[in-house]
Amino acid sequence: MSPDAQGPPTTDTLVSVRGAHVRFGAGRGAGTGAVRAVDGVDLEVARGEVLALVGESGCGKTTLIRSMIGLEPLAEGSIAVDGLEVTRNARELRALRRRAQMIFQDPTGALNPRHTIFEAVAEGLRIHRVDGDETELVTAALASAGLRPPERYLRRFPHELSGGQRQRVLIAAAMALDPVVLLADEPVASLDASIRGEILALMRSYVDTHGVSIIAVTHDLGLAWNIADRVAVMYLGRIVELGPTEEVLADPQHPYTRALLSVVPETRGLEQQILQGETPDPSRMPAGCRFHPRCPVVASGEAARLGIEARCRGEDPVLTQRSAGHTAACHL
Repeated sequence: MSPDAQGPPTTDTLVSVRGAHVRFGAGRGAGTGAVRAVDGVDLEVARGEVLALVGESGCGKTTLIRSMIGLEPLAEGSIAVDGLEVTRNARELRALRRRAQMIFQDPTGALNPRHTIFEAVAEGLRIHRVDGDETELVTAALASAGLRPPERYLRRFPHELSGGQRQRVLIAAAMALDPVVLLADEPVASLDASIRGEILALMRSYVDTHGVSIIAVTHDLGLAWNIADRVAVMYLGRIVELGPTEEVLADPQHPYTRALLSVVPETRGLEQQILQGETPDPSRMPAGCRFHPRCPVVASGEAARLGIEARCRGEDPVLTQRSAGHTAACHL
């Protein structure tokens, strides 16, 4: 990747990903038939920035954010969060995980049904030995997450709350530790449409009030319209397009991004594109551009007309700058 392909330069990089690879199975080594879930990702996220990590299921989005807190070990590369390297050292990981908190897709599964809401929020405070009055810290976190008055919720159990309220509890538990970044895995996918906007607005409010950064994983480009400053589009373990949200969504530079965007109801002027075929096996990556077996530009004959089909089938593209801060990995 070219030096300026990363995106706009930042004076305060919070999350730095360099050449990250995560593999599963077959010894997890290169060239051994291992599943290449994350396959050479470079990414920077600034302090106070919201990044939407977008792509189909199985493209590596969740694996990438899990690797940022050591839940999936790197086969190659490095990740640093707020200056702390992701390692396998338990003490160092605990310090990092206080700074980087995960918000899971399913709040029902993430909350212990036998624990009260007080215990759910207090658990992290106890693990990380946070100073201060525990009850005050828990009630303040619940109140900031919109669960007011917080005293109403302290002795209740997860099954007594709605889905939106349970998600607010997870957010409160994360924010009680005063993290620098929230890693949100499909944070509103399991919620009713009427609640999604409220949860997204709540998460965005922490950026303004606490200066927290957010990396939000989603398969829905529509979510990026509402919350993200930048969008990173992933396909088969790699970022194929990266740039400011309005620019990526208004002027997508990669055929995969255009296909994802064409089915978002809020978009106008893009012909709907239904991608043909299945996503290739990530243990057997296609030669050349990994998107070419499903690419509408190749399938339509446009790539051949433009004289780039051979490159699409044989040359692996790298992220190159299309405009200020906007990059894409495509030969077109």
